[in-house]
Amino acid sequence: MICVPDDFPPVLRTSSAFRELPQPFYFDSLPGSEDVLISRIQDSEIVLNIRSSSKFTARVFAACPRLKVLSVWGTGTDHVDLEAAARHGVVVRTTPGVSAISIAEHALALTLAAARRIPALDAATRAGTWPRGQSVQLYGKTCGIIGLGAIGRQFLRLANGFGMRTIAWTMHPRPDDPVVALDELYRTSDVISLHLRLSDKTVGMIGEREFALMKPGAVFVNTARGAIVDEAALVEALQAGKIAAGLDVFTVEPLPAGHPLLALPNAVLTPHCAGITPEALEAGLRMAVENCHLDH
Repeated sequence: MICVPDDFPPVLRTSSAFRELPQPFYFDSLPGSEDVLISRIQDSEIVLNIRSSSKFTARVFAACPRLKVLSVWGTGTDHVDLEAAARHGVVVRTTPGVSAISIAEHALALTLAAARRIPALDAATRAGTWPRGQSVQLYGKTCGIIGLGAIGRQFLRLANGFGMRTIAWTMHPRPDDPVVALDELYRTSDVISLHLRLSDKTVGMIGEREFALMKPGAVFVNTARGAIVDEAALVEALQAGKIAAGLDVFTVEPLPAGHPLLALPNAVLTPHCAGITPEALEAGLRMAVENCHLDH
């Protein structure tokens, strides 16, 4: 028995991969609470999880003794208690790599938009003014990449293609990686792009101290997870004009009305959509469906 407890807004239902699921219990609304999630999945052997807002806690696993496989669309598992899953014999599968190119391209787009001030210049042009000479050239600049997983390596390739000098910090470096100390990366980079998983080790990792180390005028890009960054410290750095930013992820999503980021012209904002191109979407959903097989 397969359950899809949280396809809202619907993405799986509109995918060709959905037709390959044998009579799933399907819900096109978010559970909203542990109790509702449990009520939806407690009789299922397989759960295909779409939204990270569904929290698979120790209590959820304990209440669902029939569950054998949790297939997660995406690579993040910060909403899953992996230790509890293991204790209850639940195999957790993700869809690694399928969105890497899409997210890396989006990170580059945010870099260009922030460095070239494209949203602000677009608004000014539409308003009838003609501001010029306010853009930054990327060629020859230093790009610091934090995290060299599948996405970070794709972004490194793109940055090199723009003629940038690339340096990096990563938890699991390879011998030929251009690795430097993290503080050196903050001090010397003109662009800093974040590509780490959210975990106990990375939550709040970039805060007031780290923003103070960054070069004046540096562009900070986050397409990873909002909680890796101290958002109040980020807002303070942006309000002071110390840096610019391109952000696809936030501590609270969607951004609540009146959030200070919404008023900052040096922040380019997108709605956590970096990995949701048609190509990446279909590939990820198809892998998530394939991961539902018990004998996989």
